[in-house]
Amino acid sequence: MFSHVMVGSNDIARSKRFYDAVLAVLGAGPGVENRNAAGQMRLFYRHGGASFCVTEPINGEPATVANGATLGFKCDSPEQVQQFHDVAVAHGGTSVEDPPGPRHGALGPMHLAYVRDPDGHKLCALHRPK
Repeated sequence: MFSHVMVGSNDIARSKRFYDAVLAVLGAGPGVENRNAAGQMRLFYRHGGASFCVTEPINGEPATVANGATLGFKCDSPEQVQQFHDVAVAHGGTSVEDPPGPRHGALGPMHLAYVRDPDGHKLCALHRPK
């Protein structure tokens, strides 16, 4: 359904350190740096046919967090969910909500963890058993 997701950052170097480490857990390579024609630095991560991007805001205003937004990352196992969480926290992220673990809800059983990146974007690591 989605071709890519892009979030803003107020510190691209910090975001690169964070996302290079966290997305490596999922098998993504380091972010590819790109400066657009207007001069903003961007990072592109590609994996499994999808792209995740981080950018300095094009309008020159500070990057802000979308209230109510969560970006979900698919994990292959409960252990990978835990690793995603732990690597995120070790690289400047903040653990939020309940500790990583199993949940049971309307969509059936799943294993998840929530963190905020250094800019405050809420990320979810999710594994659903097959």
